Amino acid sequence: MTQQSFSFSDLTPDLLLDALDSTGIRAESGLLALNSYENRVYQFQAEDRSRYVVKFYRPQRWSNEQIQEEHDFSHELVEQDIPIAAPIKLDGESLLHYQGHRFALFPSVGGRQFEVDNFDQLEGVGRFLGRIHQVSQGSAFKHRPTIGLEEYLHQPRQILENADFIPDHLKNVFFADLDTLIGELSQQWHSNWQPLRLHGDCHPGNILWRDGPMFVDLDDARNGPAIQDLWMLLNGDRHDQLAQLDTILEGYNEFADFNHNQLQLIEPLRGLRMVHYMSWLAKRWQDPAFPRAFPWFADNKYWEGQVLAFKEQIAALHEAPLQLMPQW
Repeated sequence: MTQQSFSFSDLTPDLLLDALDSTGIRAESGLLALNSYENRVYQFQAEDRSRYVVKFYRPQRWSNEQIQEEHDFSHELVEQDIPIAAPIKLDGESLLHYQGHRFALFPSVGGRQFEVDNFDQLEGVGRFLGRIHQVSQGSAFKHRPTIGLEEYLHQPRQILENADFIPDHLKNVFFADLDTLIGELSQQWHSNWQPLRLHGDCHPGNILWRDGPMFVDLDDARNGPAIQDLWMLLNGDRHDQLAQLDTILEGYNEFADFNHNQLQLIEPLRGLRMVHYMSWLAKRWQDPAFPRAFPWFADNKYWEGQVLAFKEQIAALHEAPLQLMPQW
């Protein structure tokens, strides 16, 4: 079974409930599907009224060792009183197995949506990201990958070339502009940064807010530069982003030193994410959840828009990177 053709068709409601029963935790409520496409994630209430989230991992994406590294990192952060939704250990094990499926149980953590335009919340998020990276400096992931051009550009380029999504009349200009973008990104990408264990996908949707931030979903955790966990929190025009970045780093620098040279990586990282995201959708298209959730991906207008997006990102790479004023 290839990763491209895999689906969760055998993950029936009965199998889900039987898997939970195997842990000794019985679902009293129905299983509410949460907004996740890479894996299958459900919220439920147990007999003792406790609320849980169960995540069934997509086969062939991560190895057992890679999943366990994510779990161990989560628990290491929790031990330092950092608010992370970490998997529950049952009989000392957090990675569970049932009939060929791997899954994990998490406590259901409530909270409001993180407000990216709330500077008090931004500073709080920055403070905890500094604490996360302070812990991360202790060691790097051994089994999980490090952000780089092969995974984020070259492999995605091959996937897109072999996929049957791009309209014939756009193929020449699409791949010409994609190759120009890849060339620009390759020139601007550098690896003279200390690799940290990262959240990896630290966008506002993966942060809840209660009395402070609660970070969820470390499924994309990997090694990389610190700025990867910061840049997706920035939005708006350049002036807005500078104000947001200054606020985040005010909290961050209380616990970890940020290397301002990494600001040069913001636009390259944005370009890497753009290319990787398209190939991710193409690679997962045979999973029925993807056409339902992303119907626009098969529309000609989407691909026309991507040609324009390539040109805009190439232009952004030629602009001066964000630069904060030095602190005295």
